Amino acid sequence: MVTPFDWQESIGHRVQYVENKLAQGLPVICASVADGVAIVAWRRNARKIFEIYDRLAMAAIGQQSDVEAIRSAAVEFAHREGFARSESDVTVERVAATLSQPIKRAFGDLTVAPFVVRSVFAQVGEDAGSDRLLLLGFDGDYSYREKTVALAGDAETEARLLDALASEDWRRLTSSAAVPKLLDLWRPADDLGDDVRPEAAVLLRSGESDRRLRNLDA
Repeated sequence: MVTPFDWQESIGHRVQYVENKLAQGLPVICASVADGVAIVAWRRNARKIFEIYDRLAMAAIGQQSDVEAIRSAAVEFAHREGFARSESDVTVERVAATLSQPIKRAFGDLTVAPFVVRSVFAQVGEDAGSDRLLLLGFDGDYSYREKTVALAGDAETEARLLDALASEDWRRLTSSAAVPKLLDLWRPADDLGDDVRPEAAVLLRSGESDRRLRNLDA
């Protein structure tokens, strides 16, 4: 018979397991800027910045298979919701609330593997004050962030990035000015190898079509 203490201890082990897996994750940084939301990331193979729906984007660190599972679920829900209701009903809040349920169940179910992924979702608004940034954790909990978000494999790097982000008024910059500054906030250590490369995109506030995410040559 599993006691509450056994369950709590097992959950602690799962937290440690996921955090150890995420420790080698390369950073993701988002900032609300004058013309949209600028997103930069560093990767080895697969892309880490994705369009989810009109005005919605996602970036993540974690195991590639888990990142893809979260991305696919987000896209499927957003398009189903947009078709059944309306495009305006597809918000970052509804996407996160829907995704959090299976992530939370997997994390609390000791018979299945937890998701090894932390995600940030961005929704671009009519102005910088109405942009929405949301952080979704590996335990299914999510929270909103003001103006900027940083994800990293270890807490020290993440705290350092957040401090650096706080020193700049990003909303006064356009994406063309902000992206180089964001990329300068982190440089891969020599021991990471030569295959680490940057990736950048901007979720535009306005454009010729509803598709707002523009990938940039980082």
